[in-house]
Amino acid sequence: MTISRWIALAVVAFLLGAFFQYDLGSYLTLENIKSEQAALQGLVETNPAKFIAGYFFIYVAVTALSIPGAAVMTLVAGALFGLWWGLLIVSFASTIGATLAMVIARWLFKEQVESRFKNLISTINKGIAKDGAFYLFTLRLVPAFPFFAINLAMALTSMKVITFFLVSQVGMLAGTFVFVNAGTELAQVNNPSDVLSAGLLMSFVLLGVFPLLAKWFVDWVKAQRVYSGFEKPKSFDADMVVIGAGSGGLVAALIAATVKAKVTLIEKNKMGGDCLNTGCVPSKALIRSARHAYDNSRGKSLGFSDSVIDVDFKAIMARVQRTIAEIEPHDSVERYQGLGVDVEIGEGEVLSPWHVRVNGKTISTRNIVIASGAEPFVPPIENLDSVDYLTSNNLWELQERPGRVVVLGGGPIGTELTQALGRLGSQVTQVELLPNILPREDKEFSSMVQMQLESEGVTVLTGHKAESVVDEGTGHALKVVDGEGAEKLIPFDRLVVAVGRKANTAGFGLEELGVALNPNGTVSVDDYLRTNFSNIYAIGDAAGPYQFTHTASHMAWYASVNALFGLFRKFKVDYSVIPWATFCSPEVARVGLNEQDARAQEIPYEVSTYDVADLDRAIADEEAHGLVKVLTVPGKDKILGVTIAAEHAGELIGEFTLAMKHEIGLNKILGTIHIYPTFMEMNKFAASEWRKSHKPEWALVIAEKFHRWRRGNPAKGIARET
Repeated sequence: MTISRWIALAVVAFLLGAFFQYDLGSYLTLENIKSEQAALQGLVETNPAKFIAGYFFIYVAVTALSIPGAAVMTLVAGALFGLWWGLLIVSFASTIGATLAMVIARWLFKEQVESRFKNLISTINKGIAKDGAFYLFTLRLVPAFPFFAINLAMALTSMKVITFFLVSQVGMLAGTFVFVNAGTELAQVNNPSDVLSAGLLMSFVLLGVFPLLAKWFVDWVKAQRVYSGFEKPKSFDADMVVIGAGSGGLVAALIAATVKAKVTLIEKNKMGGDCLNTGCVPSKALIRSARHAYDNSRGKSLGFSDSVIDVDFKAIMARVQRTIAEIEPHDSVERYQGLGVDVEIGEGEVLSPWHVRVNGKTISTRNIVIASGAEPFVPPIENLDSVDYLTSNNLWELQERPGRVVVLGGGPIGTELTQALGRLGSQVTQVELLPNILPREDKEFSSMVQMQLESEGVTVLTGHKAESVVDEGTGHALKVVDGEGAEKLIPFDRLVVAVGRKANTAGFGLEELGVALNPNGTVSVDDYLRTNFSNIYAIGDAAGPYQFTHTASHMAWYASVNALFGLFRKFKVDYSVIPWATFCSPEVARVGLNEQDARAQEIPYEVSTYDVADLDRAIADEEAHGLVKVLTVPGKDKILGVTIAAEHAGELIGEFTLAMKHEIGLNKILGTIHIYPTFMEMNKFAASEWRKSHKPEWALVIAEKFHRWRRGNPAKGIARET
């Protein structure tokens, strides 16, 4: 907190202290006002302008400082000025005072509260941006809610001051009218609470509830408009139809079947989706074979003479297909039918909010879950279609190792394929438009991976834009341009396009139905994963924001439970702790914030790092390179995020993911026994680095003096002569 804020806080504290020290509240009691009513009425008649100005100023000050007495002063306004003048004066004075209280509290406390509860405040602000004015209005309508508490609460949000002022002005009008009107008969009022009888208070509650009911009604009308033109069945063939049998769709269908719901799962291609057939599984199988080739190439470092192994690329690709085949039964039609899921292999088409057609038949269903996944995005590069380019979809069809390969894209997919193909003997050039590969990670991690790639013979061109494919007569080349406009031609035998993925949302009825999409093409969903049709849900890559197999499965739980049991309770999807990994060497895994995210979100943090080069097991395994980087709340051991670059980082990040999910701090990780010698010890040593930087120096000084006293040494560090 700045000096100016401390000064302001001191002034406010002084004014409040003076108010209570000198018992100024006694002047704002109903008894005192009633006893002085005649004298006050005389002042109004003698000099009305000055009296009204003074009254107005005092009322603003009382409400701005949240001092008790506003209710009595409202009654006084009715007694001294009459109903309409009193209403005019109090309505503006109360709103100005409330706005000042909100502004002062925001200036004094918002920054500190945001730094401590950034995620919570961010979530609240999203709601405020959407419906904040509406809910403030309903709270203002009910005098039972302490107005000063509302002022302070809104100060911590992102609501605009002008919005707060206008909504408060209108929202407090009804309550102000009641109190001012009661004040016109001040002699009959013995206590401010008498004004709000049980019946009147209930009326205000109903008045406050009315806008909520009105909003519900408006939402209901909107829903009717969305559903207009569609006839809802009187009975249904299924409780849920899931479109897409990737990781998200499989989990959604499995949950529905487990709770004995009638569910149909539709897949137009292969069960298991991209992850099993063209993504996670085949890429990791290829990476494992490539790792074996790499390990053989560095046999000398492990005590063996250099050896050159024969890379049988066709056999490696056959192994990739064998791996897929071995895992395939886990996601097979037979398995899911055995679990109670009706499986249809065919193209599903959404005909209405309650009807899906597949294989010539129409299924009526209470709910639909869109789990249609994504496909590789192909950028608009001139003459790209003149070559048979590869993507993560068709790369697995290769039977011969390509000699020269250009990989377009420096994200996780592009980087994994770059390293794997390079290790298997291809001459690889990786092209990335942004300044760094793995651009979502902090620069030291992307630089670490780039250095490793280059040490293995890969050419990495960052900051280069792919412009066109050029036919050189004897072959093709990719023309790229750097940030200064310099052109370069990169000859290739095969071009791999790996610049990202786009959601599969076209071609099966969503557009015709009117399901809302985001600008990036994903399905627009709310916090409960509902589309603008409340019985149609979307999950996984089709909805985003994370395109990971494990997040699709995570979303599937929320969508299926909300669809089947939302009548009783709905659950907002939780993205607070999402881990991921890029399976290159070294592996890079992350959960939570990294530095570039924290800076972008203006979240204060501290950094603790551990160099994997010091880890005994890493040294023994000839893998002594990498870094553990932990972000924590300043002065606390609460984890904001962790990035690990090391062998097995994808497994190692799990401990930190668990810690963040269940709010376990670094001190408890440090106090947990880790087996020696393992890579897992690096997590404990990272926690130890945090502990070292937060050791209590004053306590260590006392401990040193205590031990010296017990040894009987009068002088520091000097042994007693015998």
